[in-house]
Amino acid sequence: KTIRWLPGHKLIHQSRDGRTTRIPWGIRSIPNNAQPDLTAYLDADIQPDPITICFVTAAGITGHIITIALFLMVTSSLEFIRRSYFEVFWYTHHLFIVFLVGLAFHQFQRLLPVQTNIADHDPQNCSQFREVGPDSGFFNRTTGEVLNTTNQEMTIEICPPAEFTPAPATAWAYMLGGLIIYAIERTVRFFRSLRKVVIIKVVEHPSKTIEIQMRSKGFFADAGQYVFVNVPSAALFEWHPFTLTSAPEEDYFSLHIRIVGDWTEEVGRQLGIGRDDFQQSWELPRIAIDGPFGTASEDVFDREVGVLVGAGIGVTPFASILKSVYYKLIDENTKIRLKKVYFYWICPEPTAFEWFADLLLSLEKQMAEKGISDFLDTHIYLTRGWKDNQAFAIMLREGDEADAITGLQAKTHFGRPDWAKEFDSISLSHPNTGVGVFFCGPPVLSHNLHKYCNEYTRQGDSTRARFYYNKENF
Repeated sequence: KTIRWLPGHKLIHQSRDGRTTRIPWGIRSIPNNAQPDLTAYLDADIQPDPITICFVTAAGITGHIITIALFLMVTSSLEFIRRSYFEVFWYTHHLFIVFLVGLAFHQFQRLLPVQTNIADHDPQNCSQFREVGPDSGFFNRTTGEVLNTTNQEMTIEICPPAEFTPAPATAWAYMLGGLIIYAIERTVRFFRSLRKVVIIKVVEHPSKTIEIQMRSKGFFADAGQYVFVNVPSAALFEWHPFTLTSAPEEDYFSLHIRIVGDWTEEVGRQLGIGRDDFQQSWELPRIAIDGPFGTASEDVFDREVGVLVGAGIGVTPFASILKSVYYKLIDENTKIRLKKVYFYWICPEPTAFEWFADLLLSLEKQMAEKGISDFLDTHIYLTRGWKDNQAFAIMLREGDEADAITGLQAKTHFGRPDWAKEFDSISLSHPNTGVGVFFCGPPVLSHNLHKYCNEYTRQGDSTRARFYYNKENF
């Protein structure tokens, strides 16, 4: 079908001739002081009034509404808004309901005509002819000839008039399938969030970080997965994603939440953070959990060698993975394909993730006791947050067995890794081996790591490793 805008007077002409029986309301109502005699419309070249089309018809009204809704959704999705004013982003994004409803009713009055006689009046062929005069005939644009077809019957045979009828509304049909899937998914998530979650322990870590240990019947998650968390007493409709920091082998699941905003501050207050007295279990808030949901980091156990790179808060998924690696190594009944793990922790400041340093220290000691300390190769890089006198003191303690900042056997480096050197070393150490690179952090570093994976894989042969890149941005 060919669709184009047809002036109102042509539809009225076709209505009089019996070629169409439906005239859209927006055209029937133009002008407002319409005369009863239809001839008044036929004698003048009447065009639809733009003001009426824009502000009176369904197409005009819904068009303005969906444009405003789309503008608000796009502007509130900017990174600055999402990170600084999450509530604005969250609630404004639900205008998609208004947008879809408006889009479904946009063509409800059928103002857009569609040609019905394509077989007789082919727009491509008929566009070659142009009438040059009432008695001269038609000019063929392609051949340059003038056809002297003054006979009316011959004119109709060459290019009969195009006939149109109002096109039905079809936007709803394109949205229906997706909306049904969305409704099913929301229903499943709603009932899943009704599962009872029991808080068994709340731990207050340094640097305003809280650890929540929970249990829920039937809940199971693999290492590296995340969940959506809702605390109704803090914000009824807000769901925030958090990576699980517990291993699947543990009898609970845990989250580490850093208090950095209004929502986290309210959750921390309700969990008793900062209180001197003991908080009873019945005083704890109700927590709803939706998930778990998978990430690329889960595939680390499908590789012989894994390179884990966590930058900033992106280090959180690797807490679960490193603990799960340890539990699998000490379990004699579990066979693990993974043979070596390189862990790179790029930390912006020494006190930002002290809880993770404590976790690494515990894993390092336990692996040393089991005689598997060579399995994990840890590299810690501090990018900022130190003073000159602190750096000098650390340099003086370079020969100490434990690191001056983290207490780990692995030393803390200042600055950023030399990725070319690191990839070259790993590639030569594991010839003809598939190495999975798993990254969680900002997009800029992700781009660089992806580039090095491709570069050193292209250079690879039987004496070098093959790198497979997996990312998780936040």
